[in-house]
Amino acid sequence: MIQIRNVPEGIHRQLKARAALEGMSMSLYILHEMEKALGRARRQDVLEAIARRPKVILDPPPADVIREGREERGP
Repeated sequence: MIQIRNVPEGIHRQLKARAALEGMSMSLYILHEMEKALGRARRQDVLEAIARRPKVILDPPPADVIREGREERGP
């Protein structure tokens, strides 16, 4: 059992309204939202996965390509 105290009135109203729109009790709606949150990757996990990827070196560098395009376009 989980109990949350001191939920601000505005948040309580929003949760109640969203639950009603989904045709759920507020408890069931919050449970579904928690399940969705747990199904998403944690920020730290995503950053670690990115750090493990091999570095990519673009040739020519993107800044050079952008600069050339701007020069071709003119002022």
